[in-house]
Amino acid sequence: MHYALAPRTFLFSHYFYTGLRIATGIVGLTFLTYAVADLPTAMAVAMGALCTSLMDLPSPLRHKFNEMLAGVLLCSLVALLVSLCSPVEWLLRCVIVLVSFLASMMTVYGRKAMPLQFVALFVMMLSSEAAATPLQALRHGALFLAGGAGYMAYAMAVVWVLQRRLKQQVLAEALYELASYTDLKAGCYDMANPLTAQMEKLVRQQSTLAERQQASRDLILRGKPKPDEAILVQVHYAMFDLYELVLSTHTDYALLRQHFAQGDVLPMLGDLVAKAARDIESVAYAMTRDRPSRAVLDYRGELQALDDMLRALPPADSEEFNAQAVLRATSNKIRDLIAAIERLHDATLAPHGPLPTANSADLTPFLTQQRYNLGILVANLRWSSPTFRFALRVAMAISVGLLSVEWLPYKSHGYWTALTIAVILKPNFSQTRQRRTDRLVGTLIGCMLTAVILRFVHSPAVLMGFLFVATAAGPTFLSIKYRYTAVAASMQALLLIGLTVPHGASMIDERLVDTLLGTLIATFFSYVLPSWEYQNLPGLVDAVLDANRRYVDAAADLVLRRTPDDFHYRVNRKRFMDSLANLSAALGRMLDEPTGKQRAPAELNRFTVQNYLLVAHMAALRLLLQRYADDMPRTEVAAMLERAFADVRTRLGAPPPEVAAGDARVARSTPWRGWAPLRRRLRLLQQDAAQVAHSSAALEAVLKRTAPDESPASSRAEWN
Repeated sequence: MHYALAPRTFLFSHYFYTGLRIATGIVGLTFLTYAVADLPTAMAVAMGALCTSLMDLPSPLRHKFNEMLAGVLLCSLVALLVSLCSPVEWLLRCVIVLVSFLASMMTVYGRKAMPLQFVALFVMMLSSEAAATPLQALRHGALFLAGGAGYMAYAMAVVWVLQRRLKQQVLAEALYELASYTDLKAGCYDMANPLTAQMEKLVRQQSTLAERQQASRDLILRGKPKPDEAILVQVHYAMFDLYELVLSTHTDYALLRQHFAQGDVLPMLGDLVAKAARDIESVAYAMTRDRPSRAVLDYRGELQALDDMLRALPPADSEEFNAQAVLRATSNKIRDLIAAIERLHDATLAPHGPLPTANSADLTPFLTQQRYNLGILVANLRWSSPTFRFALRVAMAISVGLLSVEWLPYKSHGYWTALTIAVILKPNFSQTRQRRTDRLVGTLIGCMLTAVILRFVHSPAVLMGFLFVATAAGPTFLSIKYRYTAVAASMQALLLIGLTVPHGASMIDERLVDTLLGTLIATFFSYVLPSWEYQNLPGLVDAVLDANRRYVDAAADLVLRRTPDDFHYRVNRKRFMDSLANLSAALGRMLDEPTGKQRAPAELNRFTVQNYLLVAHMAALRLLLQRYADDMPRTEVAAMLERAFADVRTRLGAPPPEVAAGDARVARSTPWRGWAPLRRRLRLLQQDAAQVAHSSAALEAVLKRTAPDESPASSRAEWN
C-alpha cells in the first residue's frame, strides 16, 4: 500500500495538503465571485480556477510559477479561440482537431507537460459546448483568465508561505520509499521468497525511490537554504548516506542462502533489516509532523543473539570459511546501517556544523531542469516520432468522439465523451489500459454514490459540503490511486449539476453512457498508430551501458583518490540509476502490452538486475576500503584496483585505460587483513560485468531496432 493511503499517514502527506489547498482555492474563488456577480459569471471564473489547479503540483517555486503561468495563458487562449469559432460548425471542428494535436504534441517535453496537455483539452471541450457571439466569447475568455490568474496568485501565496512544510513532506515521502526499499531487502533473507523475483521487486522499487529522491533534491537543494531549513538539508544528505549503506548489502544473498538456508541466522538478519526499515519509517513519520525524531527501537537483543550465532559457527573448510566471512561482513554492514539510522535521527534534532551544501560545488547536475525549446517540438513533427503519432491518435479519437455524440438522444453534455477519451488515451499503452479500467470503475462508483446523495440530501449547504470533499479528493489521489480520482471527478460534475440544474437526475445515466462510449473509442484508438515499448528499448539499453561505463570510471577515480571528493561519483551514480529506472519502467510498461509486442522480458530483467548489482558492488567496495583503511598497502591495493577496473571496462565494451603493470604476488607478500575480502569483491564485480556484457549481447540479438532515427533524448523525455 502507498504510504499516503494509510490512515496513519494520509492526513500529513503532501497529497492531502494539495487536495485541500486546491479545493479551498476553487470553492473560495467561486463563492467570492458569486457574492459580487451572478451564477454564470461565477461558473466561468470557477472553470478558469479549476483548469489552473490541474497545474498546481509540488515543484520548486520558480518552476511552479512558470508551469501555472503557461497553463493560465495557454488555456485562456484556447478558451477564447474555441468560443470565437463555436458559431461556425466546420470551423469549430477544425480548431478542435488542431488544438487536440498541438496540445498532445506538448508531451514531448516530458511528464511535467502532461497536465498542461490535459488542461488544454479540458478547456477546449468545455468551451465548445454552446455557441457564443464574439462579445460573449471575449467575456468568457476574460472571466476564464481572471479565474486562472486569481487561483494562480492564491496558490503561489499559499505555497510560498508553506514551502518549508512542502519540503518536509516530500522529503518524508522519499524516506517512506527508502523504508519500503529496505523492507524488500529484508525479504531477500527469507528462503520462502525466490531470490530472482525478490531482486526484480527491488529494481522496481528502486525506480520509485529514485523518483522520490529526485523530487527531494529539486525542492531542498535548489537555491540557498533558509536558516529554518538547515535540518532538512542535513536529513536529506543523511538519507543518501543511509541509502548507500542499504545498497551495499545487495551482493551476497545467493552465497548466504546457499550455506545458511537451514539455520536461524538468515531469519535473524531479515528481522534486523525489517526492524531497520520500521526505524526509517519512524523518521519519516516524525518529519511529516514537523517534530524531531528520536530512536525508540532497541537492537541490542537481536545484535547480541547474532553475535552469539557468529561465535557458535563451527570450523570450516575454505569454501565454508568464505561463506562465514561473508556472513560476518553482512553483520558488520547491518551494524553500520543501524548506526546510519541513528545519525538520521540525530539530523532531525538541530543543525550540526556547516551544511553539506556550503561547498562551492555546482548542484545543477543533480536537479531537474526546465527546458521548453520550440526546436524539440518541431524536430518531432515526423512520422517516426512517438509523440507525433500520439498527437495524431488523440486528435482522431476526440474527433470521432464528438461526432459520435451527435447520434445520442441528448447533446447537453456530449463533451463528457471527448473528456473521457482525453483522460484515458496516454502516450503508452500500459497507462492507457490502466486509466481505462480506473475510469470505468471510478465513474460507476461515483455515479452510484451521487445518486444516493441526491436521493436523500436536499440541503444546498450539505450538497456544497459533498462538492468540496469531491473537489479535494480529485487532486489528492491523482498520482497515487487514479480510481479514487475518477470517483471524485464524477461526483464533482454531477453534484454541480444537481446544485445548478433542477431535476437533473437523468444526468447520471448520461454520464455513464458518455463514459462507456468514450472508453470504447479510446480503447479502439489505443491500437491506432501505436508506439510499442520494444521500439524504444534499444536506445534505453545503450543509455544504461553508456552510463554504466561512466559510473565505473567515476568510481575508479574515487577509490583511487584521483578526485578530491565524491561529487563526480555521485553525479554519475545518479545518472546510472536514472538510466536503470528508465529501462525498468519501460520494461514494466511493455509487460502490460499485448504478448505479441513484448520482446525479451526475461533477458531485460536479468540485464537490469545485473547492472543494479554493479552499483551495489561499488558501494560495498567503498565501504570495504573504509573498513580496512588501517595499515592498507595503498600502492599494492591501487595496482589491484587498476587492473580490476580495466578488466571491467573491457568487459563493458570500453577501451581500458593504460595501467601500470603490477605483480600480483605483491598482494600475497604484504600483510593486510583486507586482501581476502577485496579479492572476493573484485572477482564478483568482474563476474557481474561479464554477465552484463553477455546479457547485452543477447539483447542486441533479440531486440529489433525499428526506429533507428529516433532521438534517444526525445524518447526518454516522452515516456518518463
